[in-house]
Amino acid sequence: MRAKMIYDLPTRIFHWTFAALFLFSFVAAKNADDESVVYMFHMLAGFVLGFLVMWRIFWGIFGSEHARFADFRVHPKDLFRYFLGIVTGKKRKWSGHNPASSWSTIIMLVLALGLAVSGYLMGSGYKEELEDLHELMANTFLVVVVMHIAGIVVHSWQHRDSVGLSMLDGKKDLEDNIVSIPDQKKAAAAILVVLILAFGTYLILNFNADSGTLLLFGRSLTLAD
Repeated sequence: MRAKMIYDLPTRIFHWTFAALFLFSFVAAKNADDESVVYMFHMLAGFVLGFLVMWRIFWGIFGSEHARFADFRVHPKDLFRYFLGIVTGKKRKWSGHNPASSWSTIIMLVLALGLAVSGYLMGSGYKEELEDLHELMANTFLVVVVMHIAGIVVHSWQHRDSVGLSMLDGKKDLEDNIVSIPDQKKAAAAILVVLILAFGTYLILNFNADSGTLLLFGRSLTLAD
């Protein structure tokens, strides 16, 4: 076995940007006053998070092999066998996302999109109606993240490989018959970075901290109570 390039650069940039945005948004929402600038920035970060999900859906269709949703292992039987293997010690390696990480990725994408949409609606005047649901989704997201990290720790302990680093360098230790992806899609990665910066800049330029409002595509949203 030797290290194979599995995850392309855009997927890895998405992964860490997605994680950082959620972490900031969650901590800010839990600790900042509803009228503070920090709280308002938690909402801006949430909109970028939603933008990232839309990009990931696109990349899940048109990206490299192991970034595509078609490569995810979501059949219930695969998930059952994966957890059974943890208990019994039967080791099986997956070239891309294993069943547990496939499910956690999908759930986090759905929750992140739900948070962005509910945040938008809350800013449109439906805060009281959606605040509890929004908080429930955020807390559920955190639980899934913790379970995901725990799964990485268990996998690394059981397989004695460097899977925890695969989203840093894109490489996994796999059998010789597994072929590396042909390239890391650096051009697509550059486009992704530009899009993130452009959308983030658009939000900042249309955000008024004094009034606590955001003009998003012609719609005025209230970001603070």
